[in-house]
Amino acid sequence: MFGRVLGTTLAQVVRSIALILLPISFVALIAWATAGSTTGNTGVPLRAALWIWLGAHHVPFNLLLPPANTPALLSYLPIGAVIFPVLAIRNAMTRIVDRLDHDSSLISLARILFAVQYTIAAMLLSYFSATTAIKPVWYMAPIFVLPLVLITSATVGRRIMFGQAVLYGSRAIALLLGIASIVLGISIFTHLHTVKTLTVVLQPGIFGGLLLLLLNIVYIPNAVVAVLGYFSGTGFAVGADTLVAPWNFQLNAIPAFPLLGALPTEKFSIALFGILIVVLTGALIVNWTVALSTRILVQSLVFSTLILFVVAFAASGSLFSEAMSAVGVSVWKFPLSIAAELGLGAVLGLFLPRLGRRR
Repeated sequence: MFGRVLGTTLAQVVRSIALILLPISFVALIAWATAGSTTGNTGVPLRAALWIWLGAHHVPFNLLLPPANTPALLSYLPIGAVIFPVLAIRNAMTRIVDRLDHDSSLISLARILFAVQYTIAAMLLSYFSATTAIKPVWYMAPIFVLPLVLITSATVGRRIMFGQAVLYGSRAIALLLGIASIVLGISIFTHLHTVKTLTVVLQPGIFGGLLLLLLNIVYIPNAVVAVLGYFSGTGFAVGADTLVAPWNFQLNAIPAFPLLGALPTEKFSIALFGILIVVLTGALIVNWTVALSTRILVQSLVFSTLILFVVAFAASGSLFSEAMSAVGVSVWKFPLSIAAELGLGAVLGLFLPRLGRRR
């Protein structure tokens, strides 16, 4: 029985990896052939495809930048790219459930085996795809890949009942990120000329333009988190010793990346009114949970804070050079500030109606 589960999960691990890796390899080969190369080694684009696959799982990279082989780290990776491994994992897990005849005892074992095998595969691909200049941090793969696979596979083959605190906490964060998405869209539209200028500077060509568009799309969730950080008051960084916030604007030269065209160009203190939206969201959580209990309210606030820490960690990091060693929101300031603002809204939502009734 164990052998059957092991064989089924192993086959689906290979299939789920190939489901993403093969199209990426095809695109990488076309890009390599289009751009031209001084060597005819097709191993270069294939290795690049492996790096893209690892980057989609948020595995960081140690780099040696030319010409002086300066050490650098690439850990600011696109949150939007995670959707591709998630879809592949869900597809593989669905096949596993069907082939194990929906046997709950076997499926539980299969989830664990699938996650372990997938993580081991990611570690091996990280280790063997390394070059002198680009080295995926293979020992970090379990930290990023294993939780992703376990959580994704747990959503397949059974009905998951989320606790009320999880539902309300995640709903509040989704609401804030949704509002930030609208603001980002407006900012891109109003700075369309700057976005176009940054695109023209790159001169990507037709095929390169399509790849650049895809890259911008998968980085949109990172930008949404940055917008939320901006309007919550903590701001975000676009390089070392920089800060883009309503009350402080310290920004040096930026990379020629079209999505960065939506950046503000100076201090914009009126944006601090965005804090009011976060506070009102905290009061809204009270409205959702007041009929239940104070315990559900506290748990919702705690869970929303945990989500914020995960989001902040995923939406920040280092981007190649020392000058861009800090990009995105602060891993601790961003979640704690929003948690405090949500908490303030919850307190006001609890006590202001009581005070009004007493009067």
